[in-house]
Amino acid sequence: MPLAPLTDPPSRVERLRRLSVALPLATFLGSALMACNAVQTASLVVKPLSRHAFRRINRQTADTWWGLCVTAAERLHDTQIIVTGDDVPPLENAVIVANHQQMPDITLLMQFARTKGRLGDLKWFVKKALKYVPGVGWGMVFLDCLFVERRWTDDQEAITRTFDRIVSDRVPLWLVSFVEGTRVSPEKLAAAQAYARERGLTPPDHVLIPRTKGFVASVQGLRSHIDAVYDVTIGYEEGVPSLWQYLNGLVTHGHLHVRRYPVAELPKDPQELATWLFDRFREKDALLAHYYQHGAFPTGPGASAERRPG
Repeated sequence: MPLAPLTDPPSRVERLRRLSVALPLATFLGSALMACNAVQTASLVVKPLSRHAFRRINRQTADTWWGLCVTAAERLHDTQIIVTGDDVPPLENAVIVANHQQMPDITLLMQFARTKGRLGDLKWFVKKALKYVPGVGWGMVFLDCLFVERRWTDDQEAITRTFDRIVSDRVPLWLVSFVEGTRVSPEKLAAAQAYARERGLTPPDHVLIPRTKGFVASVQGLRSHIDAVYDVTIGYEEGVPSLWQYLNGLVTHGHLHVRRYPVAELPKDPQELATWLFDRFREKDALLAHYYQHGAFPTGPGASAERRPG
């Protein structure tokens, strides 16, 4: 079953102490985000003259604000990521598939991206409604993030256009896709298990059934541009935290198990590529079972385990 939600500290004094840090931090980050939006808006003046300069400005703006988020977690709360599995080279273009439990999944991936020089190059599949939200949503518009309706017939054309721009302009990227389509919960897991049984698939215990169309389109559309696909499995130690709990410093460690698959080794047939993704999520389910039993992801020949401040 999915890990239970993280509980708040029982001490009222401790909760108030953490709140006294989290409120000013949230205010500062929110103000900084709106300032970044202003810089991004001003960058539109440059776009007709140089798309490269326009992207460079927005890449640096994203790197700055996301960097503030990561640095605040590390310096104020000593939040660390523990990375196991395959080491990945810095500055590589990649598609990242990860399990999705709560919003801090994103911040842990941001910490990991910074260790590889790709923080400002992160791009996300996000719900289209977020596009109109000041701050995060507006900022993502300038970064060529992919706003989707979750209906492939509605999303396909816009996704294809974005990929064409990324490939033709040789845009550096880590494209993150939570292919389960939503955050895991006991109710959603029960529905996924029923769906799997109806179709003769192995019912998962810790993840949902991945949605394959967006992933297949990503690999096929970016195959000439990316170096690899990273399969990242995210684990928490004491419970799944909310974003507010993360800001309160209740997440001191996040575990990331990384598998790197060179794009040249991935199937080219769309159906075979979809099956490949299903196989990765069966492995991910087993990895999480091991993690919950032993408190760590497995290591072995060729694998690594290290603590990284981000």
